[in-house]
Amino acid sequence: MSRWKLLSLLLQYPDEELLRLRDELPAWMRETPLARLQALYVRTFDFDRRASLYLTYHTHGDRRQRGLELVRLKRRYAEAGLPLTGGELPDYLPVLLEFAALAPANGEPLLAECRVSIELVRSRLHDIASPYRDILDAVSAALPRPTRAQIATARKLAQEGPPTELVGLEPFTAEVAS
Repeated sequence: MSRWKLLSLLLQYPDEELLRLRDELPAWMRETPLARLQALYVRTFDFDRRASLYLTYHTHGDRRQRGLELVRLKRRYAEAGLPLTGGELPDYLPVLLEFAALAPANGEPLLAECRVSIELVRSRLHDIASPYRDILDAVSAALPRPTRAQIATARKLAQEGPPTELVGLEPFTAEVAS
């Protein structure tokens, strides 16, 4: 199994299928009951926006630009002969890792483009002392080193959070004020 495939599986919602990979799992996953793994996963990735595995959220927030980026990602999968099927969004880190496992020439550069978001998630997992931090460290270590610009962007986004959309909200805020 490729490293990208294994990392993808380790970052997906834990289930019985994951537990069948017993020899491939980190010790903490092998030693934790499935229900506790599932609760930890939800608490870490679903309830903490700063740890979201939906990478375009970190750089685009819930703005329209995020939608355009999601369409671009889907197009890149299709161009590589691996159209995205199923219900998962194309910016979900396990999907990106799976893409890198199946089409390294296309997927690895795409992961490198997502470096800022990956670093934000990795930093957050270290901040909260999540055991998932080691998995994000492995993803990060397999990518080219971040550039100075990427580091600066990651720091700025860590301080300010993702951008927000205000366009089209003015009439509603004006009515509330009156």
